[in-house]
Amino acid sequence: MTDSAPQLSTAELARYIDHTLLRPEASREDILNVVAEAREAQVKSVCVNPRWVREVHTALEGSDVLTCTVIGFPLGASSSAVKAFETTQAIADGADEVDMVIDIAAARAGDRARLEEDIDAVVQAAHASGPTGEGGALVKVIVETALLDDDAIVLACEAAVAAGADFVKTSTGFSTAGATAEHVALMRATVGPEIGVKASGGVRSRQDALTMIQAGATRIGASSALAILGDD
Repeated sequence: MTDSAPQLSTAELARYIDHTLLRPEASREDILNVVAEAREAQVKSVCVNPRWVREVHTALEGSDVLTCTVIGFPLGASSSAVKAFETTQAIADGADEVDMVIDIAAARAGDRARLEEDIDAVVQAAHASGPTGEGGALVKVIVETALLDDDAIVLACEAAVAAGADFVKTSTGFSTAGATAEHVALMRATVGPEIGVKASGGVRSRQDALTMIQAGATRIGASSALAILGDD
């Protein structure tokens, strides 16, 4: 962690943010409102459940905002084959990025082989079938830090790197707690400088976001993007 908070303009901070709406009861009107907010603020992506990917992708055409979705969400307890299929379908619908939930039980049990197998299934599907051709869709691996001790967090991050993931991510936002600066710093120390780290869950203010970036985050997942960007 650096000694002082980063100095970022509102426009620069916006490009860190995945503007997120994952509530199961969200309506089409809610989703399109988030898209409109994202286009106005020029955030990095809109992150929605797979059911909305095609609609969001269409609504974002002509903008620089990406379409992001979640895989195996929020429990991570579906099979790797199902996660891979869900990934392929999401990309066919227009997803540029996928945020997958790991097999949390495997992480708690210290089963690295199972973790790598699970993550690799999604990475292979995403990198093989991306809408832009070579390189495919970017994969962020949600380790659900609130349910893991530090050793299990490190294990999950190491497995994500070994499986070829592009990012590790703290939380779904649907568990017992969200991101902490301490967990972000641990994840950054584990994956090194080349892999992205996404802080998600409970990031509600500009100061929250800057604290996470200071700790090593290169992406912020937030349902409060407008509050973060408007909080000077």
